[in-house]
Amino acid sequence: MTRILPQTKSVAVNPLKSSQPLGAALAFLGVNDAVPLFHGSQGCTSFALVLLVRHFKEAVPLQTTAMDEVATILGGMDHLEEAILNLKSRTNPELIGVCTTALVETRGEDFARGLANIKMMRAKELAGTEIVLANTPDFEGAIEEGWAKAVTAMIQRITLRGEQVRQGKRIAILPGWNLTVADIEHVRETVESFGLKAVILPDLSGSLDGTVPDDRWVPTTYGGTAVKDIQELGTAVQCIAIGEHMRRPAEVLERLTGVPYALFQSLTGLKDTDRFVSLLSAISGTPAPAKIRRRRAQLQDALLDGHFHFGGKKIAIAAEPDQLYQLATFFTGMGAEIAAAVTTTGTSNILEKVPAKQVQVGDLGDLEGLAGGADLLVTHSHGRQAAERLGIPLMRVGFPIFDRLGSQHKLTVLYQGTRDLIFDVANIFQANQYAPTPQSLDPFRNRKMPDDSRPPTFSRH
Repeated sequence: MTRILPQTKSVAVNPLKSSQPLGAALAFLGVNDAVPLFHGSQGCTSFALVLLVRHFKEAVPLQTTAMDEVATILGGMDHLEEAILNLKSRTNPELIGVCTTALVETRGEDFARGLANIKMMRAKELAGTEIVLANTPDFEGAIEEGWAKAVTAMIQRITLRGEQVRQGKRIAILPGWNLTVADIEHVRETVESFGLKAVILPDLSGSLDGTVPDDRWVPTTYGGTAVKDIQELGTAVQCIAIGEHMRRPAEVLERLTGVPYALFQSLTGLKDTDRFVSLLSAISGTPAPAKIRRRRAQLQDALLDGHFHFGGKKIAIAAEPDQLYQLATFFTGMGAEIAAAVTTTGTSNILEKVPAKQVQVGDLGDLEGLAGGADLLVTHSHGRQAAERLGIPLMRVGFPIFDRLGSQHKLTVLYQGTRDLIFDVANIFQANQYAPTPQSLDPFRNRKMPDDSRPPTFSRH
């Protein structure tokens, strides 16, 4: 069993994790015509907004209640009410996602009751807008937990409860935060190739996919999951959750509506993708389409071509728990060794399945201390200084990636994504290996030659 080593430092050195509110805001950004609202100070929102904009290279409609010193001491419900009413009057969104921060959570206010009172007293003004609360203090958890809490809150608040008439071709997909825009879009296309309809919550492929609205400025998200589709999640015949952190939302959906769920802890690799395709085939009652079978054959060929470059390589990874598991199982499946594994929080059950001797809960400073002698560093853009100091190539994954373009359009899942991942990593290895010199190939380079100054000796025979 993998040993989970707790964090021992009282301060983070080059932080690895992003906060819970940011993860919740990212999930709300996957809903059409929505606005995430940080209940906290302007500074809390500014840091999150900068990271989101630099990562996606898009305009992000993130708002704040702008708590000041007086409101922090006396209570911030007036600020929350004012912010919600302003958003309603100015942008008229279908959804306002309230994400609490450490500033207001530390005071211990009853946000659920306060928000219920606002909805009751302002029912006429707020008609037509769903308001969802996600309790996401910064002082615990990370982006993974924030994402899952927001999805759970949306299901609890919006989805109609009770058994409903099932639509035989409709399935609900709950993707993990670590799936890129391209991953989510590819999952949808794969599901549709079986004649099924996927309702994806949240759906970043519709809202943060790099498109430009038609000659107009939109103050809310302009793509993603429709609120109506969230309401009708109970009509799906099957729910598919991707990532261990999405188990809780899937369980809530099953409890409220009776929709059964299947959990995939990763969709990267041949085995996990085979299981996913088999499930889709069973639901639809049809065999895998020819293009899916062809992609599988391409992955098999890539596995044969790529394993020569992975064998014996030492990999150092720093990522959120589910992404750490996804990448670590990919690398070990290709014959590499996980030399160092660092994650953000030790509460996830998936960490026990990470194929490494131990997992350190910590930061990028811990990764740098453990990664000496590794062949590849795998983490987000904040790991670039450590990679430079260690002289190790860096593969950028996760959030944030702000010093490269197109990170959200890279595939990492299913047959095609796994194939592309093999090629990307193998190319990094090839670009950083050095050709041997004639001197290094000389078999006598370390042999001691006799001293030519001494006269030769001869035998009598």
